[in-house]
Amino acid sequence: MSETYLSSFHSAAQHGPRPLPLFLSLLRSETAASPERRAAALAGLKAYQDAERPPERAPRPAIATAGRAALRDYGGNGPPVVFVPSLINPPFILDLAPGNSLLEWLAAQGLRPLLVDWGAPAPEDRGQGIDHHVAGLLLPLLDALGEPPLLAGYCLGGTLATAAAMLRPVRGLLTIAAPWRFRRYGDPARAAIAAQWEAAQPSCAQLGLVPMEVLQAGFWQLDPARTIAKFERFARLQPGSDQASAFVALEDWANAGAPLTYAAGAEMFERFFRADRPGAGRWWVNGTRILPSRLACPALELLSITDRIVPAATAAGLAERRSLALGHVGMIVGGRARAMVWEPLRDWLLAAVHTR
Repeated sequence: MSETYLSSFHSAAQHGPRPLPLFLSLLRSETAASPERRAAALAGLKAYQDAERPPERAPRPAIATAGRAALRDYGGNGPPVVFVPSLINPPFILDLAPGNSLLEWLAAQGLRPLLVDWGAPAPEDRGQGIDHHVAGLLLPLLDALGEPPLLAGYCLGGTLATAAAMLRPVRGLLTIAAPWRFRRYGDPARAAIAAQWEAAQPSCAQLGLVPMEVLQAGFWQLDPARTIAKFERFARLQPGSDQASAFVALEDWANAGAPLTYAAGAEMFERFFRADRPGAGRWWVNGTRILPSRLACPALELLSITDRIVPAATAAGLAERRSLALGHVGMIVGGRARAMVWEPLRDWLLAAVHTR
């Protein structure tokens, strides 16, 4: 099992939000006027911690490696589709559970899904920035295929996939909830993110890594009420029910993940969120200016008008776009994801192959 999967499952095994002190602080502030809500959220947290977990799932075989990164094969006999996950949280959101795995489903739909596993960085990797993740890890994995693949990216993985699609021939690019115009997060959100990085930066610089806790805290600040409400709802679910099991699987994913290298974290906060280099047309990788308008392949972005993590306004504006009303994670694993995302995604990818 790769270090990424080990770190993910070990984190999930702690069975609690990371970082717990911040969660409890949010709980106090969000339920200050309602002891009943606080009790319900704490009951939900306890039920989540006590819930049974299924056996660990072994990662799929790697057909290529580049440094600490690997390209994992999900079978299928069709054209290769390389899925690029975010650097934040582990990649298995795209393969969350039996019966709720976008990659396993696509393997039975005439495609050959391949998943980028970024691996777990070590402190000595501190200088590997976002550009290195594209040029030093992702591009060698694509080159190992020996043919232009379809490229699909989720969240920040879609941002990186867009850069890769300008640096290598690909049959098509599809992004899901991928941020590009970071300025459109709005001044209050960007100020809060900047303050969070200012507080965390000295410790991260000393570690050479940006722990998942720093990133998780930022997500919670975007929608603290939802963070507490989901545990209130979980307290009302029947233990072991399908709904409860789905919540546990998703929450374990959300609370897991390897750290970022210091350089990648610093660049994300400073070059992307603060300076908005992608949105301003000032992101260069290997001497190439990354401009979505200059892509030489079919390109589609799926975005959600109800996404709080990556608001629709931050999207790149690819050649085609489809707007949905699903949450950020709901676009991948929600109850309506298959009809609203998986099936249109499959149809578009297959059509992109036949139009080249």
